[in-house]
Amino acid sequence: MHSPIKHCRNCGVAVVYRIPDDGDTRKRAVCPACDTIHYENPLNVVGTVPYLGEQVLLCKRNIEPRWGKWTLPAGFMELGETTSQGAARETVEEAGAHFEMQGLLSMLSVPRVGQVHMFYLAQLTSDQFAPGPETQEAQLFTEAQIPWDEIAFRTVRETLLRYFDDRRRGHFGLHTFDLE
Repeated sequence: MHSPIKHCRNCGVAVVYRIPDDGDTRKRAVCPACDTIHYENPLNVVGTVPYLGEQVLLCKRNIEPRWGKWTLPAGFMELGETTSQGAARETVEEAGAHFEMQGLLSMLSVPRVGQVHMFYLAQLTSDQFAPGPETQEAQLFTEAQIPWDEIAFRTVRETLLRYFDDRRRGHFGLHTFDLE
């Protein structure tokens, strides 16, 4: 999943993995010199489902992983921003889209890679896009036009399926699920 912590961020001494003496129940990276406990937490991936009428906006990746595959505009949340601010930033950076943010559509836990993915609805206000360097192209697709076999990530596929189901029902809900 990830590289374990090797050195204390506080003082630089090599950490040891053990259950801290503070009543914790999990092994943590603990500094034997300064007693700092280093917690490892999931990363938040935030993005949008940008839509215009019956179409959604997808971005063709210009970076690894999954170079050349299609995805929703999304990326890692930064410190100092809310989940919706991060989703909006990623949509501007990757698609150069103009939109109005709406509510949260999906939240997917992906414990295998230590991530939580959150996608917001975003109503496009224009069909003009200016993709950034991480995107080869940004394109609108109807459900029937989506290159389903070329979708980069399972979280994106699952979110798109829920989006189109909700659209057919005429009501958008919040979808939470775990991808094992």
